[in-house]
Amino acid sequence: MSSKPSIVVSRLDLERIEALLERMPPAQAAQYDALRGELDRADVVEPTAVPADVVTMNSVVTFKDEGIGEELTVSLVYPSAVRADGTVSILAPIGSALLGLTRGQQIDWPTPDGQQRRLRVLEIAYQPEAAGDLHR
Repeated sequence: MSSKPSIVVSRLDLERIEALLERMPPAQAAQYDALRGELDRADVVEPTAVPADVVTMNSVVTFKDEGIGEELTVSLVYPSAVRADGTVSILAPIGSALLGLTRGQQIDWPTPDGQQRRLRVLEIAYQPEAAGDLHR
């Protein structure tokens, strides 16, 4: 397995995600240790300092699942904003994997069934910070 790429996370996103995890019962929160690991190793910056090519919360991102060659475009959202199509929760394995990656980066990520998936960010069509939507 390749080493994990460096990631950038907005301070506001970090605070909101940590608050979400802290409200969970410990047994449920333990399922998100991989997400906590990502947050722990992230370079945390102010929302205004997030580079425009970084996947942040509420970004619209196109990525490729290298294992099956499929391209998907999703909006990375908090659980309360998940809709049937086109959204993926930060608590979903793919959502956790995408957070903080820049265009062109890839990451190997474990799936709930014990497999590894390699995701590569192809494009970020919308990023709230770049659009000036700092308090979404």
